[in-house]
Amino acid sequence: MKTSQLLLALAIAASLAACGDKEASAPAAAPAAPVAAPAPAPVVAENAVGKKVYGSVCALCHAAAVAGSPKPGDKADWGPRIAQGKEVLYKHAIEGFTGAKGMMPAKGGSTTLTDDEIKAAVDHMVSLSQ
Repeated sequence: MKTSQLLLALAIAASLAACGDKEASAPAAAPAAPVAAPAPAPVVAENAVGKKVYGSVCALCHAAAVAGSPKPGDKADWGPRIAQGKEVLYKHAIEGFTGAKGMMPAKGGSTTLTDDEIKAAVDHMVSLSQ
């Protein structure tokens, strides 16, 4: 009986192999039209300095909208500020500013930060708010 089972298994395997050969020899259908590859997504460098300064200094006020500070991501609050241009935002962040909505202490109250670090933090918050 073992021999008959072996012969049956071989016969089945041969039949399946023959079926596979017929399918493999069938010509593949060509695509109707060439498909263009999708364009790669643009690579945007992360503003690591701005993110770090925001997290360690700026978020103390901006995350909770203390003293009228705009929360990053709040397009309605940031829109008019962004419209003034980055140079105005940089100046207010570096030198400080008091306006109708509140006040911004010079360098966020952290006098050890450089102007470039403040600008990076401003750029980070603006990028989150556009």
